[in-house]
Amino acid sequence: MQEAAMASARRTSLSFLMVAAAVVASASLADGAAASPKATPQTSPQCFAPPSAVAFLRQRCATTLYRLVCYDALIPYGCTFNTSHVKLARAAADVNAARLRSLSLRTKELVSRGSPGESAGVAAVIRDCASMASSASNHAKETAAELARLDAMRDAAKGSQLRWAMSNAKTWLSAAMTNEATCADGLGFSGAAVSPAAREVIAEVVTAKQYTSIAMSLVNAIPLS
Repeated sequence: MQEAAMASARRTSLSFLMVAAAVVASASLADGAAASPKATPQTSPQCFAPPSAVAFLRQRCATTLYRLVCYDALIPYGCTFNTSHVKLARAAADVNAARLRSLSLRTKELVSRGSPGESAGVAAVIRDCASMASSASNHAKETAAELARLDAMRDAAKGSQLRWAMSNAKTWLSAAMTNEATCADGLGFSGAAVSPAAREVIAEVVTAKQYTSIAMSLVNAIPLS
């Protein structure tokens, strides 16, 4: 039974990855990506990044899986984080929340518009993805709020208090990742390769997962002392 379940999980993952690869064949998901999508946070104003922030961001983004996406998405907000690990992670969470919110809205639009000839199963999966993207966006917002509280404490945040705030931030991001994975699994099962609407959702989910991964990496990099 266990081997059968593992085989089923592998088939689901492979199915989604194959569809995703077809949808985003022109863009690499690794470090060699030539261009990266951008998301605009709803709270942080764009500003001119000082040299110290530029150097800091390059260093921190190099530790993520998607360094170019990370840099392009966060450099417009360099003056808001400068060289602060907490502020940088908060900016990444804001960007992540905005991207997921965009995914949720676009997916709901696709559901309401419908697609001629689309199967009921695919339509149901897209509808579920809209709900999960909305939840994931809220989780990213919770992460940003937790980091804002941590930033407000500044040097007073030490020991167990700091670890508690970090744990909360990671918990919210992990929940967002779970929502994204559930959406991806559903799309992998649904025969989404033949649905233009589903293919669009797949591309957006691939991008959203990058931003969530970046946010998690930058939260993990916050010093605990």
